[in-house]
Amino acid sequence: MNKKKLLVSILMLSLPAIGEMALNTLLGFTDTVMISRLIGKNALAGVGFANQIVFTLIFIFSSFNTGGTAIISRTYGEKKYNEMNKISGEIITVNIVLGIIITILALVFNEKIFTIYDMSPEVKKMTIDYFRIVGYGMPFMFLSFSFATILRGSGNTRTPMIITLIVNITNIIGNYVLITGWGPFPVLGVKGTALATTVSRGIATILYIKILFFDSGIAKIKLQDLKPTLKNIKPLWKLSYPGALEQASMQISFVVLGVIISILDTTSEAVFRILINIESISFMPAVGLSIAAATLVGKSLGEKDSHKAKITGYYSSIIGVLWGIFMGIIFFTLPDKLIGIFTTDSLLINAGLTAMLIAGFNQPFLNFMIVLSGALRGAGDTRAVMIITTLRLWLIFVPVSYILVSHMSFGVEATWIAEISSFLIFAPIMFKRFYSEKWIDIQIYEKSSNKIA
Repeated sequence: MNKKKLLVSILMLSLPAIGEMALNTLLGFTDTVMISRLIGKNALAGVGFANQIVFTLIFIFSSFNTGGTAIISRTYGEKKYNEMNKISGEIITVNIVLGIIITILALVFNEKIFTIYDMSPEVKKMTIDYFRIVGYGMPFMFLSFSFATILRGSGNTRTPMIITLIVNITNIIGNYVLITGWGPFPVLGVKGTALATTVSRGIATILYIKILFFDSGIAKIKLQDLKPTLKNIKPLWKLSYPGALEQASMQISFVVLGVIISILDTTSEAVFRILINIESISFMPAVGLSIAAATLVGKSLGEKDSHKAKITGYYSSIIGVLWGIFMGIIFFTLPDKLIGIFTTDSLLINAGLTAMLIAGFNQPFLNFMIVLSGALRGAGDTRAVMIITTLRLWLIFVPVSYILVSHMSFGVEATWIAEISSFLIFAPIMFKRFYSEKWIDIQIYEKSSNKIA
């Protein structure tokens, strides 16, 4: 095996995925900056609360895509393209059904959902105004996630990146026009941001449908592929439910964390949202590497080359750590400048400085965990990743955050102290799981035949 060639493959597949993830984060980044500068910190806190619930619902219930990545990349490696397209169609169907159900429930119970937070009346009003509009776009998000999974799993990371770029351009223009009431458009404030985001996500869905259903390519889905079958849904569920539990655990922990932070004042709530955005941007290359690792590990196992799969995981995680070290240095040296991108409020900037320095120490561990967990998911080892993640969150991350905020009078920096504590304990456990190579023997097919179980 040519290790140099493998490293090039990882980087070539990662770069468009990194671009896509960076642009995805830029969608939230532009919303945060424009809301902070054009509306104010109450709106910033409100949109943060709303998006926390939106992404909690999306990430938990779109987790069929976790198993989809493993199966699609495996069939892609085996060159079984008809089977790959059939399972892709069924993944889309599952996302359509779940997207509609979750959207209806979220919109019906939206006011009750936000009673878990301790918000001022003004922040609560902005939260619900934003959520009610963005909620209608959740089916678009479900579909876009599934479409992107299909393309990435079949080795096409470039197309999702291009579509995400189009979404960002549309969103930025829409934000400015609808927040400020430019030209003939009315001044809509927070509602304008929500409308621009929802329209942008709808455009992405239309573009994905054109590419996957009407254009020619390895991933080409027909209407009959959308019909669900027990043969495909069974292994999809087996590989996906640990991912759903992992996401449920992760997103609920973030909701609880939001509740903990809401104990503090509005300034702390606003700077917390800014810091989350900064950290999200910082680890986007690791997410791109994770996507590439998942695709290449699954493909290598489909090609019956377990050594290549193993080296892919190691190389990808090393690159992730190096990126984390680089970002840590940026966090240490430019904390005020990074927060200053989002706000000119000196109170917000000063409130986030300590947290930024702690987050800098956290970067190598965070990036390592993201990349190596992607490699394990690509091999179908979703259960191990779920267990490790859940234990990390609920044994260390959430309890330590709560104790530091409610009993020891820490501010937002408590979150990052808790996070680095959890990674110091569980990063070695994640490495040990990958090093054991137990994931090599995971079967996603029946041994008696080469059909999907």
